[in-house]
Amino acid sequence: MTDQDTPIQTDVIIVGAGPVGLFAVFELGLLDMKAHLVDILDRPGGQCAELYPEKPIYDIPAFPVISGQELTDNLMEQIKPFHPVFHFGQMAESIEKLDNGNWRMTTDLGTVLEAPVIVIAAGGGSFVPKKPPLPDLEKFENKSVFYAVRKREIFKDKHLLIAGGGDSALDWTLNLQDIAKRVTLIHRRDDFRAAPDSVNKMRALVADDKMDLHIGQPVALNGEDGNLDSVTIRTKDKEEYDLSCDMLLPFYGLTMKLGPVANWGLNQHENLIQVDTEKFETNEDGIFAIGDINWYPGKLKLILSGFHEAALMAQKASTYVYPDKVVRFQYTTSSSKLQKKLGVA
Repeated sequence: MTDQDTPIQTDVIIVGAGPVGLFAVFELGLLDMKAHLVDILDRPGGQCAELYPEKPIYDIPAFPVISGQELTDNLMEQIKPFHPVFHFGQMAESIEKLDNGNWRMTTDLGTVLEAPVIVIAAGGGSFVPKKPPLPDLEKFENKSVFYAVRKREIFKDKHLLIAGGGDSALDWTLNLQDIAKRVTLIHRRDDFRAAPDSVNKMRALVADDKMDLHIGQPVALNGEDGNLDSVTIRTKDKEEYDLSCDMLLPFYGLTMKLGPVANWGLNQHENLIQVDTEKFETNEDGIFAIGDINWYPGKLKLILSGFHEAALMAQKASTYVYPDKVVRFQYTTSSSKLQKKLGVA
């Protein structure tokens, strides 16, 4: 907690500690810029850590397969030499342009940061799960109803009910087969939005009696002290029955909120921040946007794209932090100066 009169001084404030925000620390560090990161979550990793820490990712260069948590851990190890400072559990609430050209940011907890550069790497904003309209739902949340799989072990030997018809529902239906005692998938209709291969694998498991599929919707949770005994299911014919289960994973999608960033005076395109493709700067000098939260013609929402954007952003950001310094591009493979910074010289 800081006072408005004594803000924390740094070179760059990064909003968002997901993979792209973390890699931005690395690119900025190579150019001698220190970073403080603000994230609404209680740990690094962003969407990877919050929604699919153990789900495999297949399109990270040089890693045929890597989980969201492994990617986060590797990035944290990579940026260790640059000693970033994290402000977790806080939302970047407001910004102010100072007379000296710096930006002052205040979080919802009253933390005040000041820097010449702000980098918005907040993914699509704050991801909030769409919750099923079930009575007394909050009594079961984080005890026997979960909206993400953070640790597979908690589902070990459980009768698990997964609700939904998209990729997340089907992916976890398949990925929790080996640890749950029994997995049941429920969807309001026998038609799924997930990848056809996942749907085919699910149907094969049902045919082999290795899991169950129910067509209907959960309408009530039954149990005491937050512990599920069963879920009441209603079919399309309005019939109801109780389905025994220990845990419920409802995957009804996510609501994406841009949050206070939407009020910072930045040009937007369909709730995303518009940037140029030379330096990924917004319409405000010294404010950049990288990763899924930005938009430009041809934009691809890939972690790979965000890494590329972070590298170009850092080159321009250095001109604000070191206005009198000429930036000379160097390769980590051949620069002894960069290798010394990384501790590998």
